[in-house]
Amino acid sequence: MATRPSTAGTRVSPELLDVTFIDHMSPAATAGRYTIEVEHVLKEGTAPVDSDDPLPRAGEQFEIRAPQFMLDGATVQAVYPARGADGDFGRVLPHITLTREYLPWEREPKWSRAERRAPWLALMLFRAGELPDDPEGLALTTERTVRELLAGDDETVLGPALTGLDEPALAGNCRTIDVPASVFTAVLPREQELYYLAHVRDVDEPKLLTDGEIPVKGTFSVVTANRFPRGEGDYAVHLVSLEGFDRHLGGTLPSGVEHVRLVSLWSWSFRNDPAAAFDAAGILANLVAPGNTDAENLALRMPRPANAPGSPSAEEAYALERLRLGYVPVPHRPITGEHTYAWYRGPFTPLTAQEIPALDTSGTHTTADFALVYDGTHGVFDVSYAAAWTLGRTVGLADPSYGKEMTRARRELANTAVRMMAVANDPVRSAVGVSSADGTRFGLSALARLASNRGGRTLVDALGAPQLPQEAVPKPVRLDRLSRADARAALDDDARAATLLSVASHRAGTLTDRLTELSTLRSVPFSYLVPDFRMLPEESLRLFRIDPVWIDALLAGARDVAVHTSLDQRCDLSLRAATRFGDRTGYPAAGVLMRSDLVPAWPDLVVVGKKGARELTEIRRELVASDIVLCLFDEVPDHVIIREPSEGIHFGVDTDPAKREVIGLRQLKSRQEPPLGATLPGRYVPTGSDTVFSKYLRPPQEGGVADVLRLEGNDGLIKPLAQAHSLSDLHPAQLAVQLVNAPLEQRLVPGQGS
Repeated sequence: MATRPSTAGTRVSPELLDVTFIDHMSPAATAGRYTIEVEHVLKEGTAPVDSDDPLPRAGEQFEIRAPQFMLDGATVQAVYPARGADGDFGRVLPHITLTREYLPWEREPKWSRAERRAPWLALMLFRAGELPDDPEGLALTTERTVRELLAGDDETVLGPALTGLDEPALAGNCRTIDVPASVFTAVLPREQELYYLAHVRDVDEPKLLTDGEIPVKGTFSVVTANRFPRGEGDYAVHLVSLEGFDRHLGGTLPSGVEHVRLVSLWSWSFRNDPAAAFDAAGILANLVAPGNTDAENLALRMPRPANAPGSPSAEEAYALERLRLGYVPVPHRPITGEHTYAWYRGPFTPLTAQEIPALDTSGTHTTADFALVYDGTHGVFDVSYAAAWTLGRTVGLADPSYGKEMTRARRELANTAVRMMAVANDPVRSAVGVSSADGTRFGLSALARLASNRGGRTLVDALGAPQLPQEAVPKPVRLDRLSRADARAALDDDARAATLLSVASHRAGTLTDRLTELSTLRSVPFSYLVPDFRMLPEESLRLFRIDPVWIDALLAGARDVAVHTSLDQRCDLSLRAATRFGDRTGYPAAGVLMRSDLVPAWPDLVVVGKKGARELTEIRRELVASDIVLCLFDEVPDHVIIREPSEGIHFGVDTDPAKREVIGLRQLKSRQEPPLGATLPGRYVPTGSDTVFSKYLRPPQEGGVADVLRLEGNDGLIKPLAQAHSLSDLHPAQLAVQLVNAPLEQRLVPGQGS
């Protein structure tokens, strides 16, 4: 049984993760030997009545066991940095996650206090060369007996002061490390700091994330190191027991001690490589920098030529205006055969595209000439929509399954129409559709008479009945054959039109899905979307709107596949209705293109479009090249957020735009200080020769660098961090929330680039 302190419970609910951080888990009883005694006393009032012959006492001893010298591998859920990892971890505090949520508090150290429950475990980080038995920093340990761990015969080695161990326990094995005394005092968390370096994590909604530890659902304990892996090289991390070191947690050791022998319950190693550092913040800032002076610099268009005249002529002004509208010149050879040029613009436009009422895509076409736009003033064609129609037709023909389904649908529609036209053109069969004065259809009158008397007369009755006089026999109705044009016009009859629509709907399922996919511009070559590489140079960000008429022309080309006869054209109305032609509901309206080294570094880069407080629907997101990402939204956003992928949980410090080390402050309670975006230290603290964050690090060892975090005291991190939240102190869960590495974020809002 375990209890949670009432002060625990700092909840973090990022977009992709739901986690509650808890200060600690207090077991109802810690590890150790216990005795239960039962005594019966009979009293009369307050005076015992059996003092001369008391009842015997009963007692029972039991032991609560917990890991002490060995740790089962199943207890370790994850570590970070991962075992054998190689990367830039200079701003990361390593941590280990344990499946036993109360393990760090399962044994009770003598220095622990009820209100500030300290763990008996610590996570210590060592650089290669600091441990004599592990010079290469590979997390090697030495196996010894517990008796050898205590190091009673060697005055230069300080072991834990443990008592009450029986002979089997002393003979047991454990993994140990000998830490030089100077390294031990420099790295060891101080007694009052241990309280902050362990907490509990309750994961409610885990998600598969891209970096760091990948959380899973459940409750886990977490122990964090107090040292950053500064400098290039290999590092070893050891989860050690501090049980028996009560008198040395202040950093003082007896004279003559050269090494401190610790139990290593778990260990792993990784390599830190500062050269692998990735200046994501600088890259993001450079991407949006052109928009800081003029937002139009982020529009998807050809750049204005450097040699463009300041006072252009009419022809030059016309060409510059075309470039501003997102067009590029392309080679063109009209039907007359001469070589010339035309203007082309893809579906991505820097401005809202003008509607083209003369472009009729409601009917079928066999060539793209209907979509050519001619500028009579300058004698130049606009081939944008003609190219879109041709591309749609090419995409349709290139897909065997689509072409087969479209051809089958058109043949079935044509066959159905032919049958209905034949019926409408036959004087007898078409009479089925003509009603008599009494409302009975002529073609069904005989059946109606038979059915009126449950089948009519029997054959014997009919043969024996007197014949009607000649003048009483009804004369046949003369029906003239319809002309071919009238027979085709008969297809407009409501019943026949409904029949054609039913046939088209039966065949339109896969066609609709394929056309809907094409409306998101999938299968469209990137050169049609961005026709000139100068529109999207290296390390650039471009915003655009989408021309729905261009998509109409694209879909019209795909829909016009397999139109061979005039009857196909007539039946196409039903097929277009079945495939929801003209419905622009699923069209994208705007988007973002990014070409940058950030794309391969962050393959799960987050791009969010918002309109007010509402997040827009992302219709399509695709890596169109190794360094180009495309995002399309259902509406035009009024601001865009570009964010580092949400990571697995790991702890450390961040950097601000000036590349200074800071902690991105998170609000611990709603509507509480600090304001959104605040950091510690403040943004205007001078850096000097060291990083800003070095003020919260212990002085370096001789010849080393400052890398051990100082938490307590006037110069420690806890005090200013608590003051930033208007608190007198922080709890372990609150510190963990503050040290979770924050993802970088860049916002593009109206009137400014960041």
